[in-house]
Amino acid sequence: MGLARYFLGIEIGRSNSGIFLNQRKYILDILVVAGLTTAKPAKFPLPGGLKLSTKSGQLLSNPESYRRIIGRLLYLNLTRPDLSYAVQHLSQFLQAPREPHYQAALHILRYLKGIVNKGLFYPTYKNLQVAAYCDANWGSCRMSARSLIGYCVFLGNSLISWKTKKQSTVSKSTTEAEYRSMSATTSELKWISYILHDLQVPVQLPFTMFCDNKAALHSRKSSVS
Repeated sequence: MGLARYFLGIEIGRSNSGIFLNQRKYILDILVVAGLTTAKPAKFPLPGGLKLSTKSGQLLSNPESYRRIIGRLLYLNLTRPDLSYAVQHLSQFLQAPREPHYQAALHILRYLKGIVNKGLFYPTYKNLQVAAYCDANWGSCRMSARSLIGYCVFLGNSLISWKTKKQSTVSKSTTEAEYRSMSATTSELKWISYILHDLQVPVQLPFTMFCDNKAALHSRKSSVS
């Protein structure tokens, strides 16, 4: 059948320098359904200073329209890590979406309209060093006072894993929030190590993890010792 070029909405481009993945047609189809093919593109995934809640704004008469958009955006995360935070944030309102939530979802679509050709490029290289970057935003959720964690994992120069997630409990300090972020990233690195081992991919050990919180790094060293 030859090399794959299009699979489940993902377009695959190959060259001597590497492989490029994007979902251009998938995005264009979403814009057509939403009626935003002629809309003015936005520069950022979400408007600056946006403050959403579960109580402000009128309830949508047709909440399924909002849920469909979020469902499509969740699938779009496969090749668009720049949407990770925005989609995570709007996913909290699926049960009872309101007008401000819907307008924020449309803003994401307008952002996508301006960069439909963006995607992930995996260059051809021999460097198989795994490195992870993690961070936390302490108490950033206005509805629950819980913190957000985020991480991304690279295999050489290629981004292979990323996530933005709200912590399950309230962290009492930035140190605790950052430490939980490091813990979640460590779990992801462990899982990736198993996958690479199963695929018989030789990797360089140890893996490197970067965190910008000195107190959390000190706590990590103390717990190991």
